[in-house]
Amino acid sequence: MNKILAIHGSPRGERSHSRRLAEAFLQVWQTTHPDAQLTRREVGRAFIPHVSEAFVAANFYPEPQARPLAMQADLQLSDELVGELIDHDLLVFSTPMYNFGLPSGLKAWIDHIVRMGLTFDVTQDSQGIAQYQRLLQGKKALIVTSRGGSGFGPGGEYAAMNHADPHLRTALEFIGIDDITVIAAEGEESVPEAFRRSSDEAERQLRDLARTF
Repeated sequence: MNKILAIHGSPRGERSHSRRLAEAFLQVWQTTHPDAQLTRREVGRAFIPHVSEAFVAANFYPEPQARPLAMQADLQLSDELVGELIDHDLLVFSTPMYNFGLPSGLKAWIDHIVRMGLTFDVTQDSQGIAQYQRLLQGKKALIVTSRGGSGFGPGGEYAAMNHADPHLRTALEFIGIDDITVIAAEGEESVPEAFRRSSDEAERQLRDLARTF
């Protein structure tokens, strides 16, 4: 595993805590793996179009190898994102939690890469029941996230309201990526000192993880 893909979901630049923490991880990772390849994909500050009617029609065209040129164009970015995902062994996501969910750019990225016949497939058993095949096996993922409030992690008071990193985890597991680590910093909008401690602990964990990831 010597190719890592970093996907940044925050629309903020240097003010983004999730981006800063992920970059701290990547800095150590690159030092530990000087000959490895790092690719960055911006989905927070770059426009990722949401799914359209044309996209859906092209995606579910009955003969994928015979899609008209116009439909191929509708899937061009999606094909690029899927190819990029397939080509990398390790994935690092940085994302804040916005209003209990993911930023729209990262949600759009998910919609582009969950593609039947490319990242998952569906067959039917002898009784006609759908059987899902997860096509992306053997990859590892790290989700680095920041949350304005506290208690949104597993077992926390507000865990049931967290539809951000659990959503991303569900999408990744559906296509076959189930070796997933989540590291979070919480409390940015509550107690500044508590958030500083949470952020420092998250960065420590990330720097340690980078040496073995």
